Amino acid sequence: MHNAVEHRCDVLIIGSGAAGLSLALKLADHCQVIVLSKSEVSEGSTRYAQGGIAAVFDAQDSIDSHVQDTLIAGAGLCDEDAVRYTASRAKSCMQWLIQFGVPFDTEKGEDGKDRFHLTREGGHSHRRILHAADATGEAVQITLVDAVNRHPNIHVFERYNAVDLIKSKHNPDECIGAYVWNRKLEHVEVIRSRFTALASGGASKVYQYTSNPDVSSGDGIAMAWRAGCRVANMEFNQFHPTCLFHPEARNFLISEALRGEGAILCHANGERFMHKFDERGELAPRDIVARAIDYEMKRLGEDCMYLDISHKPADFIVKHFPNIYRRCRALGIDITRQPIPVVPAAHYSCGGVMTNFDARTDLDNLYAVGEVAYTGLHGANRMASNSLLECIVFAHAAADHITTRLSQPANDEPIPAWDESQVNNSDEEVVIQHNWHELRLFMWDYVGIVRTTKRLERALRRIEMLKQEIEDYYSNFRVSNNLLELRNLVTVAELIVRCAMSRKESRGLHYNLDFPDSMENASPSILAGRNREQNSA
Repeated sequence: MHNAVEHRCDVLIIGSGAAGLSLALKLADHCQVIVLSKSEVSEGSTRYAQGGIAAVFDAQDSIDSHVQDTLIAGAGLCDEDAVRYTASRAKSCMQWLIQFGVPFDTEKGEDGKDRFHLTREGGHSHRRILHAADATGEAVQITLVDAVNRHPNIHVFERYNAVDLIKSKHNPDECIGAYVWNRKLEHVEVIRSRFTALASGGASKVYQYTSNPDVSSGDGIAMAWRAGCRVANMEFNQFHPTCLFHPEARNFLISEALRGEGAILCHANGERFMHKFDERGELAPRDIVARAIDYEMKRLGEDCMYLDISHKPADFIVKHFPNIYRRCRALGIDITRQPIPVVPAAHYSCGGVMTNFDARTDLDNLYAVGEVAYTGLHGANRMASNSLLECIVFAHAAADHITTRLSQPANDEPIPAWDESQVNNSDEEVVIQHNWHELRLFMWDYVGIVRTTKRLERALRRIEMLKQEIEDYYSNFRVSNNLLELRNLVTVAELIVRCAMSRKESRGLHYNLDFPDSMENASPSILAGRNREQNSA
């Protein structure tokens, strides 16, 4: 048995994107914080978010309007209280980011004074998107990382995977830390924490085509589920309609803001098609646009469709979309002169671990913030630029709640070390790779943009087989990054399929050919009743 290293902190934050780092910064003046980052701290979905963050800054706009737009985009499944809670806190949360120095774009107003340049995206009735050119997420991430690195009470553990949450032996509803895998030393360590927060992002890596970075493997959702938390609305996986289609451009998103500024979707011959699917054309919500592109690709047997903004002045394009212009140009595509080849790709998990407005989960002392969580904000479809907003708003809510509880006594019960005495090193990494590819392919084919009951049943049968193989593997071999992620992805795939099978209708991002209509009264798909495991050691 390895003599486990045990770290101690007040708050363990699993994940280092906008949600995790905002939470760390809000807490760090009051307590000791460890931030766990699976890769480098600068890596993660936040960094790749191009569009911006929605907040009401314009006098012509209103919180009521932001709420109504979100409710409409959520296709009748948003929790209106959660939407209002988020929208009403948006401006103060953006001012918090601005104080840290996030360089949101500005312009001269009619009065000659500087004001924020607000853009508009699909589903929004007003210009209310604060942005830093077309690389907002990167600007947010760099600013927060810089602030975190300067704070003496925040300790960042890079290249660590969370393995499982640790629950109290005396109170199985209390979380007291996590087992974590040190990727550099290749062994499992213990982090004992008074409070633990999941800020681990979504699960889009469960699909073959995704706009997300490699770390988005649903780890927090899977760990919370194994520990006994409820999850909800996992069937609503948002497919971004326009991911760059190019063999060397894996994961590169073409921002919705292009369509907000007049880009058109067309076939290879330049013929537009969105008007056949929705009167809003290119500015229809993402689920409609993604289904339209998917339909046209399948109907014509094409590998991609095209997004064209070349009718706009070249200097306008380069000024507003410098990042996209540079990336496409490096691949031989001049977006000022030619259309961009695009395909839909899995982009955002609208469901997740159920929380309340304090970001608390079903386990005492366990919080979930950002894409890993289900707050009720997104409903059946996330409106553009509400995701980074949710990260900041609920990070602040969690921090406020944790701060009020820091005076409580800590649980000091002994934590068993991770037992590696019965396991071997695996020489079968190829098995993991094979299962990984099989899972992502059948999820794309059977549980993708358009579903049927038969396809879902077929996916579930494959998942059951894979689960058994992985469990056998997991109990016999030492853990590795790929094995941990595969174990979590299979868990998340099962949750997605089970939620999808329970929804006998089509709504928002969930489109089932066997149930094409929406029911009159819809409710969230909540999965519970899992046997609450004790520690996985």
